[in-house]
Amino acid sequence: MSEHFDVLIVGAGISGIGAGRYLKTELPGKSFAILEARGASGGTWDLFRYPGIRSDSDLHTFGYEFKPWRDEESIADAPRILSYLRETATENGLDQHIRYHHRVVAASWSSEHARWTVTLADGRTLTCGWLFSASGYYRYDEGFTPEFAGRDRFGGTIVHPQHWPEDLDHAGKRVLVIGSGATAVTLVPAMSRTAGHVTMLQRTPSYILPVPKKDAIANALKKRLGPERGYAWTRRKNIVQQKAIWSFCRRFPNTARKVIRWVNTRQLPAGYPVDEHFNPPYAPWDQRLCAVPDGDLFRAIRSGRASVVTDRIVTFTETGVRLESGREIDADVIVTATGLNVQAFGGVPLTVDGAAVKLADTVAYKGMMLSGVPNLAYAIGYTNSSWTLKIGLLCEHFCRLLAHMDAHGYDICRPEVADPSMPTRPFLDFGAGYIERAVDQLPRQGDRMPWLTSMDYQSDVRLLRADSVTDPELHFAGIPV
Repeated sequence: MSEHFDVLIVGAGISGIGAGRYLKTELPGKSFAILEARGASGGTWDLFRYPGIRSDSDLHTFGYEFKPWRDEESIADAPRILSYLRETATENGLDQHIRYHHRVVAASWSSEHARWTVTLADGRTLTCGWLFSASGYYRYDEGFTPEFAGRDRFGGTIVHPQHWPEDLDHAGKRVLVIGSGATAVTLVPAMSRTAGHVTMLQRTPSYILPVPKKDAIANALKKRLGPERGYAWTRRKNIVQQKAIWSFCRRFPNTARKVIRWVNTRQLPAGYPVDEHFNPPYAPWDQRLCAVPDGDLFRAIRSGRASVVTDRIVTFTETGVRLESGREIDADVIVTATGLNVQAFGGVPLTVDGAAVKLADTVAYKGMMLSGVPNLAYAIGYTNSSWTLKIGLLCEHFCRLLAHMDAHGYDICRPEVADPSMPTRPFLDFGAGYIERAVDQLPRQGDRMPWLTSMDYQSDVRLLRADSVTDPELHFAGIPV
């Protein structure tokens, strides 16, 4: 017989550890396990090993509400974030609940028995009353690399940041980083410290803003009020600050563009072609802004250790790449910082009573469940502010929902759209390439609550923390007799 749990959490990263803590604290009587495909916890922060990897959100909001971030640096590197996550797991007694090398390959729901049967890669099965997907939205086994003509001709080393070799030595070498997103702007200054020279080659510029690595106000508040109260007040401050910046960019895009350009100009050498390399054709926050702590990217450019080229690749050559302009860039190491492959629910195929679930035919309920799919919850954070802000609210709501079902003797909970003609749009209204490549494989969202996927923290506080867990379009039932 399969081992049975009240809840199975898939993924031991920042979302899975958070979900486990909320379950253990709010519903201590529930049995649960956290299934991790890899041999270590931490998700993204353990998987990625490229130079300089860090968060581009401040840890006072990217951290958990219940666990203060005590470090002086609010923009932190991966080792410190990983230590924070594993400390959280240990402090909350979650280590014993994490099962490593448990890769989920399928999940099937039975209404007759009101349970999920989860199949693992080794053929074993587990069952649960609820399945909670905390696996993020990208593939862990491979990143995205476009087809480059002549790639096989290149005589040097080609590496994708998602699969960084431990023995890669770039000291004194010419490095070409292809890309302009968060990963690229992290890699360039980090590698430039020891490389001969680093070139960032981009097709299209990104909006890039310097941010202080240390939050002086946060550190003063923690010193004056103590770590817990100081953290709480800093968190409130930064939530308001994030919302204000995003709202300003969306309401006044032309003004925001001018402000960002002015900041960039002050950070770059006199006479630098700012409009060529730092003036995107889209409005601010059509895609995520890239943050650079203490302006490290700009410092690398000013020092001459790094440079930016805006052009398109025609072909790889034996010694580098040739561009549409005719220019050739020689390199010893080429880093394809070209993005992620989006994959919802870890790529696990779902079936409900024998019928396959096609994600594109489902609609997201409160940004945490899927129409027509019973007893399944998932954790997807914000794209316009710190990911974890939403995860905490989702986990709170999930625990309240389970408590409501226990109080009323329900075994099954299924969202259903009352009006089949309700207009829908993409689940994530975000212009990033990695989202656009996969938009037809993701759930949809509606044009009204509870079918909207909110990206606003205050709205979600009202919906997920303060509002009732019940809704006319959320249906409850017991096990059929």
